[in-house]
Amino acid sequence: MGMQTIGRPTAPFASDAIANDTISGSRGLLQHEGLIFEVGSPDKTGVDLPKPKGRTDRLGGVARKVDTGLPGLTEPEAVRHYMRLSQRNYAIDLGFFPLGSCTMKHNPRLNEKAARLPGFADIHPMQPQSTVQGALALIDELATWLKTLTGMPAVAMSPKAGAHGELCGMLAIRQALIARGEAGTRKRVLVPASAHGTNPATAIQCGFIVDEIKADARGRVDMDDFKRKLEHTDDVAGIMLTNPNTCGLFETDIKEIADLIHDAGGYFYCDGANFNAIVGRVRPGDLGIDAMHINLHKTFSTPHGGGGPGSGPTVLSDALAPFAPVPYVTYDNDGYHLIEQIEGEASDAFGRMVAFHGQMGMFVRALAYMLSHGADGLKQVAEDAVLNANYVQARLKNVMTPAFDGFCMHEALFSDAFTADGIETIDIAKALIDEGYHPMTMYFPLVVHGAMLIEPTETESKQELDRFCDALEGIAKRAAAGDEAMKGAPYLAPMKRLDETLAARKPVLKWTPPAPEAIAAE
Repeated sequence: MGMQTIGRPTAPFASDAIANDTISGSRGLLQHEGLIFEVGSPDKTGVDLPKPKGRTDRLGGVARKVDTGLPGLTEPEAVRHYMRLSQRNYAIDLGFFPLGSCTMKHNPRLNEKAARLPGFADIHPMQPQSTVQGALALIDELATWLKTLTGMPAVAMSPKAGAHGELCGMLAIRQALIARGEAGTRKRVLVPASAHGTNPATAIQCGFIVDEIKADARGRVDMDDFKRKLEHTDDVAGIMLTNPNTCGLFETDIKEIADLIHDAGGYFYCDGANFNAIVGRVRPGDLGIDAMHINLHKTFSTPHGGGGPGSGPTVLSDALAPFAPVPYVTYDNDGYHLIEQIEGEASDAFGRMVAFHGQMGMFVRALAYMLSHGADGLKQVAEDAVLNANYVQARLKNVMTPAFDGFCMHEALFSDAFTADGIETIDIAKALIDEGYHPMTMYFPLVVHGAMLIEPTETESKQELDRFCDALEGIAKRAAAGDEAMKGAPYLAPMKRLDETLAARKPVLKWTPPAPEAIAAE
């Protein structure tokens, strides 16, 4: 076990919280801060401008007659308010982000600098194509990298996120079935229990019926159940499989799965959200995959989280390439062009997914990442991600319970089997906040009871992983011993433990000023 910080208690208890209470509400350098409605007032402002003269508004009878009541702040108050709020946010620039299945890794500043170059950042999608030849060339080069890394002949660049890329792949499959005259009969899509949760939702959105495949004791597709699902093949449209799957495991039977689904007349969609575990090591096209989306914001490091931004290009096999959506980039003697109409060479396209042609900032960041790493560097990305995950699993397997035997891929998955009665996964998560870490992914995947999914990514050093493992090892020992103090964690965070069920069902979405105190009658 790593070295502990001198003088620091190994476990925060309620008594520690009481001892650390302060009159101001602040804790050392972490300043207390209220809502902007509480710290500001409508009669305060950071600017002092004269009322304009001779101005007549054009609102007529709908002009506001009462003040908005919005709070005002002086300039230093505004700066301090948002600075103090920022200190409550956990971020990858602050420390290790162990969320599993999300790949929260360091974003090289070189990528950000490239994305802010005027020729990429200041262009508009409706400019004449002759004025954005460099941007179109970049999209084309990035597409070439994606096709090379996956061994696939075509790629749709316009999908704007992972689930959007899934939708693209499944719409291409549906269009292929329409072209074959089988869209009305082939409605069943097989989805393993270990797939990403968006997979069945996407299939249903495209008009398919979902048929779940069980997971076996190894955390992979139950091949016996899969083959039973194929006993009647006339209605099979395809399979949606995540590889590596959400258990952090490589589907070792994937080539046989591809052969069987093709023999049944269906197509193979692979969820490529975890491509960072195999990039440079495995080409999905060699495995018989027909469509796979790639999360640029995971595999190739663009900023991830907070609702965006994202990008989910979808690579397609020869069987599905003709049905790729518009627009896409082509090149001839006159330069680069966007094919935007469903006619000519794009006459079989299933349609258009977005108004324009993708996420330019994400494209720049991803290509900068690829070029700075090179082919050998991208291969090392996958190797280091897998190495780090297996190191975490090896460090913690004696105090926690690995969900499955053997080595993992890019993320380590544990169950709650090691905890004492009364201690739940959520208690471990809250205790980890007191240790200065955002919790790992909890209760997912659903095939593992009390799941804890940790993805260290390739950008974390052994020193940082040891710090995290030291903290989690101590928490795991407390959980195994039934430490009741964990039920009250976190004690040291700005917000204490909430009633999460009540917060979800009855969220307080509006600030209400406190009632004025009654004035005593004299």
